[in-house]
Amino acid sequence: MLVASDLDRTLIYSAAALGLTMPDPEAPRLLCVETYERRPLSYMTETAAALYAELAARAVLVPTTTRTREQYRRVRLPGPPAAYAVCANGGHLLVDGESDPAWQAHVRRELTGCAPLDEVRAHLRRSADSDWLLKERVAEELFAYLVVDRERLPDTYVKELGDWAGPRGWTVSLQGRKIYAVPRPLTKSAAVAEVARRTGAPVTYAAGDSLLDSDLLLAADHGWRPGHGELADSGWDAAHVAALDERGVAAGERILREALAVLARE
Repeated sequence: MLVASDLDRTLIYSAAALGLTMPDPEAPRLLCVETYERRPLSYMTETAAALYAELAARAVLVPTTTRTREQYRRVRLPGPPAAYAVCANGGHLLVDGESDPAWQAHVRRELTGCAPLDEVRAHLRRSADSDWLLKERVAEELFAYLVVDRERLPDTYVKELGDWAGPRGWTVSLQGRKIYAVPRPLTKSAAVAEVARRTGAPVTYAAGDSLLDSDLLLAADHGWRPGHGELADSGWDAAHVAALDERGVAAGERILREALAVLARE
């Protein structure tokens, strides 16, 4: 059984995203799974950590993230190290922690039909306004993103950027404070399909909360999405993807319980 899951706001959560609505004495115990600049950054419940370790020991569990390799390596997930992980939205396939050169070559070939990154970055700089732009970043020399002030961001900007990017082979996604511009062939689903091919896994399960996870969920045999995030907020659904009621860190725990329940039935 192969389980491919997004990380941020699917399995791991920042303090701001935990969604703890219960009285303080009833809040779950939390395990810090990431530090940044010597400060705690991301968490799971202790129960979710135990479930994750159990699932990782019994299935091919593939962390599947838009994070760069450097950002991914900050995360200390429970259980055995992942044999496979997907970083940079499918741009890098890690095998035992190292980027697979054959997959890198495949990605480079797939991107030849898209407008070059430099052209897209130049357009982002021209079109962004300092009134709402906080940062402009490049991830792994594969795609670009803007960190923005959502309250000041014009309602029409993301659509206008998408209209410009589409004919050039790029897609645009707004996630929280970040606007991503990603080449269309660069997908999580393609990298996970390669893991399935290499492992011989006949069935793939997936989980994710954001628009960049939609291709991963659609390509899976079955999936789960939390009750929060861009997919939930937009009303996105698919017949084989369970829309969970849980929000925040409780959703991560529920996803892992569901995956283990499937494994028990296999």
